[in-house]
Amino acid sequence: MKEEQLPSFNHRHTDNNKKTRLVFRLLNSPAVYVILLLLSYALGYLSAPSSGSPPQPLPSPEILKVGDNLNTQLDNFRVKTRCAKPLPPQLVHQTILDRVFNSTSPYENFPPAYVSGLLREKKFKGWGSYGEVFEHLIQKVKPKVIIEVGTFLGASALHMAELTRKLGLDSQILCIDDFRGWPGFRDRFGYVNMVNSDVLLLYQFMQNVIHKNATGSVLPLPFSSGSALEKLCEWGVFGDLIEIDAGHDFNSAWADINRAYQILRPGGIVFGHDYFTAADNRGVRRAVNLFAQMNGLKIHTDGQHWVSCSSAQLSPNQSDLLATMACRLVWIDII
Repeated sequence: MKEEQLPSFNHRHTDNNKKTRLVFRLLNSPAVYVILLLLSYALGYLSAPSSGSPPQPLPSPEILKVGDNLNTQLDNFRVKTRCAKPLPPQLVHQTILDRVFNSTSPYENFPPAYVSGLLREKKFKGWGSYGEVFEHLIQKVKPKVIIEVGTFLGASALHMAELTRKLGLDSQILCIDDFRGWPGFRDRFGYVNMVNSDVLLLYQFMQNVIHKNATGSVLPLPFSSGSALEKLCEWGVFGDLIEIDAGHDFNSAWADINRAYQILRPGGIVFGHDYFTAADNRGVRRAVNLFAQMNGLKIHTDGQHWVSCSSAQLSPNQSDLLATMACRLVWIDII
């Protein structure tokens, strides 16, 4: 009986093998892939929401409203960086060398051979770089650390170096500038050479410092003003006297003034240039005025000099000049 059933079992087994091979051949057929692709597309189309369905509403953006709570709204524009504990002034020079120049003076073995023939022995160019404001402030503050934001070729920085030297002050002057100029500046200053798209402003600045024998007191910080001021804050490098003379637009001046104030020592002064410059709809003036408004300050004048003071710092009998000398915050040089 068992022998008679074997042929039937083998026959069924053979049929199953044929069916399996047929399924594999069908699955490997390009036509099957095309059919599956079309089915997937059709299912996706049918499952998608119809074009007539109303779109889901998006959340309304938060709009800054200026009203009775103006002071609260203006907090959005404040610089909130918290700085490190201030370094002793005598440690500032070495700290900059360590942090920026790998513990080596940037003037060592200067100039490099590939630019030595492209630099002038000296070339000073500035705007309002020799105004009386510098001598007034240095005599008043007697700064141990001066920070200049916007240096170009170093005319005002080297003028301040000479003034501190005459007064017998051991002042460190840090010059923040990316030393790139601005688009098209060589149309006016063609004497600044270029090597492989690199303008030699930094090298000419350093050559000027060497010419004035000021390498021990004047150091460049060749970075954008924002990044350099933030790092000084992080390192605890504070200034007694800080000059703002970089960008002439509102946003640049606003950021520089706020960041500079973060690293201003008590009793120090932040002063600046270009209060009457028309650029960006008088952007520097707008930035200074807003800063004074936000900090409860008043802007006073003395000749060609502007200063913002807290009303609490002034007595009713103070002249503008005495008020200027009593102020801690912003002295604006408009020469």
